[in-house]
Amino acid sequence: MILAGHSAALRVAALSAPVFAALLAAFAFGPYPLSPAETLAALWAGPSAVNDAATVVWQLRLPRIGAGFLVGAALAAAGAAYQGMFRNPLVSPDILGVSAGAGLGAALAIYFGLPLAAVQAIAFVGGLLAVAAVVFVAGRVRRHDPVLVLVLAGVAVGTLFSAGISLVKVLADPSVQLPSITFWLLGGLNAVAPADLWLAAPLIGAGLLPMLLLRWRVNLLSLSDEEAAALGVNVARLRGILIVSATLMTAAAVSITGIVGWIGLVVPHAARLLVGPEFSRLLPAALLLGGGFLVAADTLARSAAAIELPLGILTALVGAPVFLWLLARSGRGGA
Repeated sequence: MILAGHSAALRVAALSAPVFAALLAAFAFGPYPLSPAETLAALWAGPSAVNDAATVVWQLRLPRIGAGFLVGAALAAAGAAYQGMFRNPLVSPDILGVSAGAGLGAALAIYFGLPLAAVQAIAFVGGLLAVAAVVFVAGRVRRHDPVLVLVLAGVAVGTLFSAGISLVKVLADPSVQLPSITFWLLGGLNAVAPADLWLAAPLIGAGLLPMLLLRWRVNLLSLSDEEAAALGVNVARLRGILIVSATLMTAAAVSITGIVGWIGLVVPHAARLLVGPEFSRLLPAALLLGGGFLVAADTLARSAAAIELPLGILTALVGAPVFLWLLARSGRGGA
């Protein structure tokens, strides 16, 4: 149901309330629970305060919450852009193989015993290389629909890189390397440091900026290429810009958290149901909902059990049923 009213600002403001509640809950819940008063006092005291609450808030939870919101927002925005660009509501940010490429890069780095910073850097490069391979292959095939070729090339390259991940897992030391590779592939925020945010945030921002600047033109990609071109849009260039932007955001996000699936598929649909398909409203709504959703999932991951649950498991538990519902809904002729 689309929210009542005509102001996009009011719609986004309405979405801000549950997101803000999720952020407050993330500060309060965890292995070391804090009351709202303790949380606010620690935030007010600043990072230099010397007490347990301030240490938990500023050194442990704030970097995780910041990373969770940043990554969730990036994946949701990339998913919204991909769904609009491919005119398909059932695609996600890893449709062009970026997650598989990042996973293979990280698996190789872990296999060779490289430090965490190198694992993140190689994962980022692996994601970019995978999409570059997809674009290269698609550029060589000119006799078919370019969107279909991109999707099929993405499936093929993603499968190839996934096979590489499986090969590395077979060769890895089962007592040391294999568990590290497995947990990285399942995704999580437990290893994120403040320095990671300073590296990932500019890359995600650089990918988001073209989407913001071109938000009105993105709507025209819902038309056929011929109709969009007749309205003055350079379809190939616009699609290329969106692919580069969404890939940059996704690769930067996945490189610091591992593979966190379903957010880029499910969250844009939730945002679309709330504010409609117009991209200038859909993008900020997806950013807010994606960030809030991943922060809430991370809070549950570190609070629901004695051990921390991988984020990929929790997001799949939510995403898979919603995906099936979307299939059933589209099969009945729904939007």
